[in-house]
Amino acid sequence: MLGQFDVVIRKFNSKDRTQVRQINHDTAFMGEPASVFFEGKELIIDALSLYFTDYEPQSCFVAEINGEVLGYLIGTKNAAASDKVISDKIILRLFWSALLSGALFKKKNLIFIFKLLLSLAKGEFRAPDFKKEYPAILHINIKIGFRGLDIGSKLISVYLEYLKHENIAGVHLATMSEKAGEFFLKQGFQLLYQGKRSYFSHILHKEIPILIYGKKTIF
Repeated sequence: MLGQFDVVIRKFNSKDRTQVRQINHDTAFMGEPASVFFEGKELIIDALSLYFTDYEPQSCFVAEINGEVLGYLIGTKNAAASDKVISDKIILRLFWSALLSGALFKKKNLIFIFKLLLSLAKGEFRAPDFKKEYPAILHINIKIGFRGLDIGSKLISVYLEYLKHENIAGVHLATMSEKAGEFFLKQGFQLLYQGKRSYFSHILHKEIPILIYGKKTIF
């Protein structure tokens, strides 16, 4: 068991990138590895975390003990601005990586992409836009074996203080895990929107919730 003061919460730096990317992959499917639904480790990690670690590292934090990163919080102060960077600089890069690596033609990936497009066509990605009232975003993941030790709470607390210092009015996030939703409620977040997604139905054999939570940082 980790002692109360053993874990250090600090700003992300470039030396953390490899460890953060590994945790990102190992927790991408509601706490389980991304390989459950997608074959192509580097590609899926880039899709999920490249903007944060490479374009806005100053808004990212890690939890470590003795040099080992146990968890991270990656975020952006301005979701609208980050969306533009992703659209202009990252999406095409991901497409060419998928094409040249052959990941685009792997059976598991084709099924996932088809399910994703079907979900999009069904309108499952329609949701209110919370960027104006809650401009920041966060994504948080803790390494398997170190959950339930208050690491996530400490990361969020530090991030919220960072947003206050930067004069950011609020932050929002999306999760597909009801258990994670309970955690965010305990951190003072409010449920802003609830919908359903079906693109993992071929794995889970059911629709899953999409839960969007938000919290004001300046009152």
